[in-house]
Amino acid sequence: PPPPAVERGAAAPGLWYEKAAPGDRRLGKVVTIAKSKKFRDNHGKVLLEGHRLIKDALEAGAVPQTLFFSTVGHLKLLPEAEIKQASLVKVKFEDIKTWSDLVTPQGLLGIFSKPDPARMSYPAAQLASSLPLLLICDNIRDPGNLGTILRSAAGAGCEKVLLTKGCVDPWEPKVLRAGMGAHFRVPIISNLDWESVPTNLPAGIQVCVADNNDPDAPAGTASMPRGAGRAGSAPDSPKAPVKSSPKAAPEHEGEQGAAIPELAAQHYYEDWARTPVAVVIGGETHGLSPAALRLAAGTGGKRLLIPVVPGVDSLNSAVAAGIVLFEGKRQLLWRHKQEDDRQKLPVPG
Repeated sequence: PPPPAVERGAAAPGLWYEKAAPGDRRLGKVVTIAKSKKFRDNHGKVLLEGHRLIKDALEAGAVPQTLFFSTVGHLKLLPEAEIKQASLVKVKFEDIKTWSDLVTPQGLLGIFSKPDPARMSYPAAQLASSLPLLLICDNIRDPGNLGTILRSAAGAGCEKVLLTKGCVDPWEPKVLRAGMGAHFRVPIISNLDWESVPTNLPAGIQVCVADNNDPDAPAGTASMPRGAGRAGSAPDSPKAPVKSSPKAAPEHEGEQGAAIPELAAQHYYEDWARTPVAVVIGGETHGLSPAALRLAAGTGGKRLLIPVVPGVDSLNSAVAAGIVLFEGKRQLLWRHKQEDDRQKLPVPG
């Protein structure tokens, strides 16, 4: 809780705030603790910073607990009805500058209840543009990459994003900054084990994986499973590429002895986006989990190759996600247009 106020003020009729003592160490400790994953997990709360992010959160139905601001003008830019339910604490900008992770702090921080995707009110424009396109993140551990991936998912109109265990916490401050409000535009289900992933997918969905296995590579050579998740990468070595077969393929042994099925491979710009479809993006260090490949195989999914110039290492996972998701969007919209055109054709009399 915020420390006792030194005075009280009104930002608007019926909208009261407390003014904290400058440099209050207890207040700084509250903000520092609110940044930690332990706080998020144990108390179900998250720390948001900046006018745009907090406004997006409020409009999507996120519940504010405490808002720290340096000038009353910050409150006047936020929806009044939503912030009335929070404790409002006016502090010196110098204090916020000390607490902030931003190079240029805006003077506004908020502690919110961790949003529940099932209770959020996503923007009407986002819902109207939503496609039967889902994203599954597998071992995405870099905060900047995950935030950028979430931003691409929102921009492409993804219906939902699933994060498996091993991904960085989506509510980590660096992820929030890179996401640029995506957290409040697309449902994000996090900390899933692979056994529970199918229950969060629509029935009849096909799962594809972004991969680096080149279907045009010489036959008789095989890649190391470790490289599987580095979407669009060049082979690990000149002797490493694999030629995937569209037929029922043999299986390799996984990290723990579990069988890893081979999948048919094709370029990402070829036809693969059928309704509905999910794409798995693996992290750059550990790659795709064997469970991701088994899930894709069980749905008749494919490996999607992003060809790069020979000798160039793997694409950044966020870049690969953007390429594949927007190509999936293009294919789904093209298919929808084709269906509309067929329905408009005159019926022979």
